[in-house]
Amino acid sequence: MSIIDNVKRADRRYLGEESEVLRGMLEFHRSTFLWKCEGLTEEQLKLRSVAPSELSLFELIVHLTGVERFWLQEVFLGGGLEDLQSTPASIAIANFLAACDVSRVILETGSLETVVYSVVFERDVNLRFIYMHIIEEYARHNGHADLLRESIDGAIGE
Repeated sequence: MSIIDNVKRADRRYLGEESEVLRGMLEFHRSTFLWKCEGLTEEQLKLRSVAPSELSLFELIVHLTGVERFWLQEVFLGGGLEDLQSTPASIAIANFLAACDVSRVILETGSLETVVYSVVFERDVNLRFIYMHIIEEYARHNGHADLLRESIDGAIGE
């Protein structure tokens, strides 16, 4: 039984204010990732890529959930995060969707000019940088998701 169905890919935003274009690009990459996971069973989501890598679409779901939560809830808002259970794929997807919802609120209400300290980069960064870094994470991992999906059932992305 598939875990993710009926994914509608977001359209890119080609014109608009900076925050609108950034939001559109992030939504495009989020929905593209889910689209690459659409129609697969839990077992297929957990299939590993070629040895020695342990990468799977499931691991990418967990990782991208962490990206959303870490950069926006922990770094930007300065909050602590509880560990999430994500063993069953359905829980991992629910955690991912919830993290994206929280991120949307933070990004819509935060100023792109707000500066926070990043322990990862050991320097001050602003919300604009965090936004772009999250987009960068999705762009990189959507490429991985293409290869993983093709190895599972031959489906190819664009």
